[in-house]
Amino acid sequence: MATTATPAGAEPAPQAVDFCRLDEAISRYVHPGDAVHVMMGHSRWSALVRELARQYWEKPADFTLIMASLSSLGAVLFRAGCLKKVVTVYSGDSFPVFTPNPVFQEAYASGAVEVENWSFLTFIQRLRAAATGVPAVVTGSVRDSSMTENEAYQEVDTAFGRVGLVAPLVPDVTLVHAAVADRQGNLAIAPPMFEGVVGALASRRGVIATVEKVVDDLRPWSSLVRIPAHRVLGIVEAPFGAHPGGVFPGPSGARLPVRGYVEDVPFWVAAREASRGPDFEDWLREWVLEPADHESYLAKLGTARLQGLVRGAEGPPTPPAGAERVGPPTAAERAAVWLADLVNRRIAETSADTVLAGAGLANLAAWVGVGQAKAAGHRVALAAELGLWDYTPTPGDPFIFSFSNFPSSSMLLDTEQVLGNLVNGAFFRSIACVGAAQIDRHGNINTTKIEGGPYLVGSGGGNDVITNADEVLVVGTMGRRRFIDKCGYVTSPGRRVRAVVTDLGTLTMQDGELVLTHIAPGPEPLAERVAHVRDQCGWDLSVSPHLEELRPVTAADVGELRAYDPEGLFLGRARAQAPQPASDSVPISAPNTERKENAHTR
Repeated sequence: MATTATPAGAEPAPQAVDFCRLDEAISRYVHPGDAVHVMMGHSRWSALVRELARQYWEKPADFTLIMASLSSLGAVLFRAGCLKKVVTVYSGDSFPVFTPNPVFQEAYASGAVEVENWSFLTFIQRLRAAATGVPAVVTGSVRDSSMTENEAYQEVDTAFGRVGLVAPLVPDVTLVHAAVADRQGNLAIAPPMFEGVVGALASRRGVIATVEKVVDDLRPWSSLVRIPAHRVLGIVEAPFGAHPGGVFPGPSGARLPVRGYVEDVPFWVAAREASRGPDFEDWLREWVLEPADHESYLAKLGTARLQGLVRGAEGPPTPPAGAERVGPPTAAERAAVWLADLVNRRIAETSADTVLAGAGLANLAAWVGVGQAKAAGHRVALAAELGLWDYTPTPGDPFIFSFSNFPSSSMLLDTEQVLGNLVNGAFFRSIACVGAAQIDRHGNINTTKIEGGPYLVGSGGGNDVITNADEVLVVGTMGRRRFIDKCGYVTSPGRRVRAVVTDLGTLTMQDGELVLTHIAPGPEPLAERVAHVRDQCGWDLSVSPHLEELRPVTAADVGELRAYDPEGLFLGRARAQAPQPASDSVPISAPNTERKENAHTR
């Protein structure tokens, strides 16, 4: 809420929320040197961020950007030259696959922008500490990882045991795109909520919001009002203000009075490709600097494109024409089939309540494994860290956070509820399925940065689930670049990793070290296949005396996977023989093995 100057000790006099233009919102309420929080619900971008870049282009604003997932468009603020530091969880691309981004890599390597890495839960918990005015919040994440070196993390002995603590993270101002505002300034947002609204409540000065629509009264939708007017500085009515992100207006029984729209995936992909080439400056000029205002930006997108995004929110996606693939399984597909088998088996053996999978290959394998377990009568919920609980994935759409999965969820929540209360809850038996850029002989996983090499992407929710789930299953194509003797940076500790499934065989944790326990079938003699696996591993891999052979992968197996990913974005191209780039992408979430000490037994 905006305030005026008052005598010392007096209560500030409230002012009405400022309903203003986009340029006015930034110029009035964002100041050089601010810690600017870009709040992420299911809408992951905002016209306000684009306006911030325009107004501070090549100006020494020294902003600290607090943003959970930067994605490709985060590169806009880096190229604007207005950042000195980033506090984040994920610095990479999300579409079409999860990969590092060279703009972030260059800025971090040169020191032009400082980066502070957290997991999703600890990022949210730091904002919660600020919002509630406490000196620290207890966390179960980050321990035994390299993130314990962050100044805002400590472990202390208390009368209740040893606990991890995270210090408050206090933004000066929060930027958000909400679906609807009323004329008092209350903001309504439908779940799933991703990081939730705690950052809006933590900001020193308050919130600037774009909205699809301003209505007279939000009381008919009071259950979806998430940010009270008392925290709001300014509101801009900006239809499609989340583009290229989308807006979910809620399920059919509790829908806000706006039309939703899906994410503009081709635009995200174009931004990613532009950021990798010599034409990025031209792209920035075309889409960020030259449109004089939001209306000009929408005009450039065109009515047909925008209406297509609206139609996309009204039904399941249509698989791309000609995307159906044939041919033998790729290396990534073989690994995914065997992971699906293992997921199905472990659900049956443990009576697991939930499976949470990282994005990409691990996610697709989990979808198949959970589907098979449900068909066999097991009551297991598929979860996604965005805030989805017990959802059914949509064929033809391989993206874990696809809007098409929202309506099928039995609960729409946020990251803190999914990761903190359900998947990692004391009375839920959970399995995590994740990928890894690097994994060492003890199961430690690195998805953040290569020692002496490039930055990767960060933790996402990986550390949270790998540290706290009952068991973790890892997937990846076998190779010395991924399977290394020791991780120089530990994003997620290996304490709960149960097995690592690859295209050449399965490694199982035994006495704290990964051992080859299952070998891929093949025409070569067993000794040759074992020697090949050991040659592709970066340490002296031990072989179980009870080595078993995995079953052959069938056309039906591959067809089940490809139904979710018909273009092979994560599964690799049908004719490719080498490990695919998609399988080397780093998932946002990762899970973990080993039973929680206080987990219930059946």
